[in-house]
Amino acid sequence: MPASNYRVFDGHNDTLLNLHLAERGGGRSFFIESEKGHIDLPRARRGGLAGGFFAIFVPPVDEYSSSAPPDDPNAPSVAPPVPALDPAYAKDFTNDLITLLGNIEEQADGQVRLVRNIQELGRCLARDVLAMILHFEGAEAIHPDLSVLEHFYDRGLRSLGLVWSRPNAYGHGVPFAFPASPDSGPGLTDAGFEIVQECNHLGILVDLAHLNERGFWDVAAVTDAPVVVTHGAAHRLSPCSRNLTDQQLDAIGESGGVVGLNFHVGFLRPDGLRDPDTPLRVMIDHIDYMVDRIGIDHVALGSDFDGATMSQYLGDVAGLPKLIGELQQAGYDDVALRKLTLENWLRVLGDTWR
Repeated sequence: MPASNYRVFDGHNDTLLNLHLAERGGGRSFFIESEKGHIDLPRARRGGLAGGFFAIFVPPVDEYSSSAPPDDPNAPSVAPPVPALDPAYAKDFTNDLITLLGNIEEQADGQVRLVRNIQELGRCLARDVLAMILHFEGAEAIHPDLSVLEHFYDRGLRSLGLVWSRPNAYGHGVPFAFPASPDSGPGLTDAGFEIVQECNHLGILVDLAHLNERGFWDVAAVTDAPVVVTHGAAHRLSPCSRNLTDQQLDAIGESGGVVGLNFHVGFLRPDGLRDPDTPLRVMIDHIDYMVDRIGIDHVALGSDFDGATMSQYLGDVAGLPKLIGELQQAGYDDVALRKLTLENWLRVLGDTWR
């Protein structure tokens, strides 16, 4: 099958933040093709994007742009620690971005839908409607007594990253560093264990991206759902603190979970540089490694579009067929490509959502 015919379900993007903040997206529209950012509806159609996890990330109140890795390939390999957020600010900002997502759905004339269950997702795929999953990249907006978790569930929350790369009431995000281990601090707090169990009860996917290693193992021990990292890569190939050790990869596979490949070049390159002049072969190397380690059923895509530095040979979401073509050249057949691009995410969501 031609590379352009595959439909892709993507594990992570920061498009909502890019659209919301003029200093990031320049005030662009989701419905008009732009040279800014990585995802808009016209480019998504051209790239075969069927849907994905649309993240709400809450940046520091006084430094919005600090959340994205710099494009300078010579930037420091160890970023300064990021302080915790004020929960009230996080809740207000989160509600603003949920409203933005709702506005996109209303204005899309049926081309976009926020999905809340596997049946709605299936209907979107059958009707070529872009399926958006509401994801929180960090749980700061949720009070530790979990009193607002069901409120956000009712608004569409179906995937929750416990932390970004900073501490909060639930656990400790891994600081950005290269070379470095993800074993960077203590595990989950008591509230962290409670929120994992409540997410299991509601059917909210728990995302372990950005969580430090001890927190990862705490979640793996207590969850009754597949272990999932929406956007990560192999630490063995690129020893960044954000990447997954072989033992973490094994746990994901053994649980029936999935890791979505992060496209950020600084997490893929063996030297850790944030250099856009990075060949697509580097992405294939990570996919090969993870597939060889844990099997084709447990690897997918998790781009980090609109939140990271992409290879110039991929560009943006319209470049997804280029990646699929490289995978075909590397020997991945149609069955394997359908799993990598779509089916593995659908299986895990079906196993997780209630």
